[in-house]
Order: sequence, then C-alpha cells, then structure tokens
Amino acid sequence: MEQLLSILTECCPDIDFEHETALVDDELLASLDIVMLVGELNETYGISITVDDLVPENFNSAQGIYALVQRLRNG
Repeated sequence: MEQLLSILTECCPDIDFEHETALVDDELLASLDIVMLVGELNETYGISITVDDLVPENFNSAQGIYALVQRLRNG
C-alpha cells in the first residue's frame, strides 16, 4: 500500500489519498490523471487495467485502487 500511495501522491500531490473516498465522484481525479495512473500502475505492478476496470468504485479511493491492483495481480 505504501508504494501505491507514493505513486498516487507523485501523480497528484494536492490530493490526500489516505483520507479521500470520492476521488472520482468529487472530481478530484481528472480523466487525464486516471490515464496517467493507469499507465503507472500497469508498469509498476505488471498488470493490465482494461476499460472495464475504469469504474468509479475502482478509483474513488486509494483502498479501491489497491483492491483493483491486488485483484489483477492475483489473476
């Protein structure tokens, strides 16, 4: 989780990823931010986030993103 928080903070330093739970719903993450995050997550974790994975539930919080990464890493 620490590595993920580091990636998120590097991408969007103005967002408190440890406490926010509506990153997409509150429009804190713009579509370009999500595109950058997806690329970084795919590269860092050796996963493939698809269009089907791009739903608010997966990106509204660091915990949601972490769960997505874990799910994709574990097949």
